[in-house]
Amino acid sequence: MSSADYLKHMFGMDGLTAVVIGGTGTLGGAFCDALAGAGAHVVVVGRNDEHGNERVRLVQAAGGSAEYFSCDATSREGLDSLVAHLRSTGREANVLINGAGVNSPTPFLDITEEEWDRILNVNLRGVRLACQVVGKYMLEKGTKGSIINIASVSAGPPLSRVFTYSLSKAAVLNLTQNLAREWATKGIRVNALSPGFFPAEQNRKVLTPDRVENIMRHTPMARFGSPEELAGGILLLASPTAGSFLTGQNLLIDGGFTAMTI
Repeated sequence: MSSADYLKHMFGMDGLTAVVIGGTGTLGGAFCDALAGAGAHVVVVGRNDEHGNERVRLVQAAGGSAEYFSCDATSREGLDSLVAHLRSTGREANVLINGAGVNSPTPFLDITEEEWDRILNVNLRGVRLACQVVGKYMLEKGTKGSIINIASVSAGPPLSRVFTYSLSKAAVLNLTQNLAREWATKGIRVNALSPGFFPAEQNRKVLTPDRVENIMRHTPMARFGSPEELAGGILLLASPTAGSFLTGQNLLIDGGFTAMTI
């Protein structure tokens, strides 16, 4: 077997469908590119039609297969429509990535009910709903698949200035472990991926100059990550071959951030 054939055997995703919720964002777009590059048909799910259609264009320009589906992932009705679309097109959900997220730098005593509910609605409730609705479809179809929930290094120990975000991501890790335990014998693997610091739309407002300095001082590699550096982790977790015995885990890709104290 040639090296190319071996890599295709281990990480290839020809004939599989990957649903990427939050695929319209910076990191979600990188997930779409990686999965399409490995041969999967990618369903880019989000609410920004312009970004969604542009991601599809980029995937197709690179020789991949993708489509955009407009959906509010915090709505059960929206997710039901996504599953109905998959069913009508004869596609399974072999991979589900829950990658939508919002953030805020509001100090604890100033957090309003509206902000608290908004962040938890997207970061936690949306993950739970997608796992329920799309996960049920996977179970009904007997799909041997992979669910990847995007968490964060801030899930614990928590970071300053992102109280509600950190709390929501810690809950995502617990949800991930619970589902991994529940669905392991049903052929569905459930893992989390926790990025370190990757500048994206949702976190630019918290990356002040002093905070960037502190982050660099605490990151052994002394730089931010680029979205493409998450591709290998996504393919490992998504692959039915390379990741076949991997469930209930949290894969940290953070330049060493969580390996360092002082």
